[in-house]
Amino acid sequence: LDVPLEVDLGKLQVRAADPAALEVLYRELGFNSLLKELLAAEASGEWRVKSGEQDEKTSQEKGNERDYAQFANVEEFQAYLKKLPAKAGLAVWLNLEAGEREAEGFGTRVAGIEVSQKEGEGRAVWADEKGEAMKALAAAVQDGKRRKIVHDPKLFQLLTGSGEKIEHATQLYSYLLRPTTANHNFADVIFRQFNAPIGGGAGERADYLQKLAPVLRKEVEAQGLHSVYEKIDLPLSGVLAEMERAGILVDPDALAKMSHSMEKEVRRLEKEIWKLAGSEFNVNSPTQLAEVLFDKLNLQPPARRGKGKVRSTAADILEEMKEQHELPGKVIEYREIAKLKSTYVDALPKLIHPETKRLHTSFSQTGTATGRLSSSDPNLQNIPIRSELGREIRAAFVAQKGQILLSADYSQIELRIMAHFSKDPVLTEAFRNGEDIHARTAQEVFGVGPMAQTGEHRRAAKAINFGIIYGLSAFGLAQQLGIEQKEAAKFINAYFTRYRGVKQYLDNVLVETRKTGVAKTLFGRIRPIPEINSPQVQLRNFAERTALNSPLQGTAADLIKMAMISIDARLKKEKLAAKMILQVHDELLFELPVKEKGKLEKLVKEEMENVHKLAVPLVVEMGTGPNWRDLD
Repeated sequence: LDVPLEVDLGKLQVRAADPAALEVLYRELGFNSLLKELLAAEASGEWRVKSGEQDEKTSQEKGNERDYAQFANVEEFQAYLKKLPAKAGLAVWLNLEAGEREAEGFGTRVAGIEVSQKEGEGRAVWADEKGEAMKALAAAVQDGKRRKIVHDPKLFQLLTGSGEKIEHATQLYSYLLRPTTANHNFADVIFRQFNAPIGGGAGERADYLQKLAPVLRKEVEAQGLHSVYEKIDLPLSGVLAEMERAGILVDPDALAKMSHSMEKEVRRLEKEIWKLAGSEFNVNSPTQLAEVLFDKLNLQPPARRGKGKVRSTAADILEEMKEQHELPGKVIEYREIAKLKSTYVDALPKLIHPETKRLHTSFSQTGTATGRLSSSDPNLQNIPIRSELGREIRAAFVAQKGQILLSADYSQIELRIMAHFSKDPVLTEAFRNGEDIHARTAQEVFGVGPMAQTGEHRRAAKAINFGIIYGLSAFGLAQQLGIEQKEAAKFINAYFTRYRGVKQYLDNVLVETRKTGVAKTLFGRIRPIPEINSPQVQLRNFAERTALNSPLQGTAADLIKMAMISIDARLKKEKLAAKMILQVHDELLFELPVKEKGKLEKLVKEEMENVHKLAVPLVVEMGTGPNWRDLD
């Protein structure tokens, strides 16, 4: 065949393989068996015979740059650890099994260990089937005198059982400095900091920890974030490790029954939707649904400012179209049930650990820009609380035999923080007197006393109270309440007339954030908001809403984290069997023996309500019961 061959034939010559390059590649791809064979061949000298002098020279040159070595066996690793000076700072990196993410939690399997006692040095050992390498490491890191450098302190404590004397946690440093950055995986942090990829040298990651930690620590101190790190984020990592290890019991039989009934309901709704549409179609297809709504039924899509009419089947669009026809409402209902079924009801049983028979969600300290915790596998933050289906799912989270669950939830914490920051006399007085804050706002805004208030008054007051926290506009409030925009603007103006301190505080926040480019919590956690000075109106408006909410939401997150640390310390000190097992938004969930109920209620209330003195009291609402739904 006569075809153009755009290849340099000289480059197709068979040459000796480069063991250093292969080692990097095998480590990156998780080819552990091939890597073991390669290292064994290098150690025996077999590779040098095959590869020739050039490869040997390359290896020697590479070795002069960094002092890296792979231990041949666990005994060599144990001997190395025993010789370490007691006060030497030890950097530890745990290589996970291929296919496991860096952010994994309980049940994560370790493929190998890397350690470094000084910059420029690294040692590595393979994890063995008997776990002797991990035992040797655990013994070394449990030495109370030894300072430790790690990346993810929660994962480190989960896998080694020790969090004592962790000095530097580079993942937490990275997050504190760049909370809006999505990824704080080690390789990404290294690349951002040094503009260099991590190779595959034995012990290279541990060496990079030695190099990275002091650099990030210096930045953390310069930003005034060391107190947040030492008093909140670092100690919290150990609490989260224990919570993940404890897990929570779920009832798979209850979920199976729920799945069956939800499947029937989904099929029933599907048939109703087909009947309303006049033909069968794929309800899950946005394209087919749009054709039914806009072409077949001739429904009018709502206008969007600057975009004209939008042929979308998104939830907010369907919500606005419900008045035109019954079908959009049925689709919303169908989607809600189908999503809860696939995300929780069908997924939860698959996540039950085969040995513990419990669910071990993975908590992340670095997953949100606000400072709030997030969770995955499963994500328990998004189970709806107010819907009946959401409550049914919560009922499947149960206490083990002979125990109960206790829930402790901060009441209106962000509004209380607003009162503290703004020093508004009306808001402060209402909270200090234990008044219903929504009833008080209805009285202030609508001029209607508590006895004359209707459900509509309270609903509107609640929307205004929480909307102010999120920088809600008159347009947004009008949409929420189903009223004219002019009327919504009137409500907001009336609110600020009565709560002048709140208005002044919010204005000051915007001025300060425009000046500094960051929002700050009560305890000094920062959130960069550079878009607040953007010439683009949409970007700037979003940034302003973020600037108003971040100090409130971030402070609420810090307060519950501090409470978790205090409660954990008290549980240990008082030797209670109760365990903290979940944190969702402003709620903590505990599993405890029935006999500890009174003692735990008192302990949790004391720690949560007195975690930090504010201008108004913090209030905790509590309940106990056999499952997460039925709490009295």
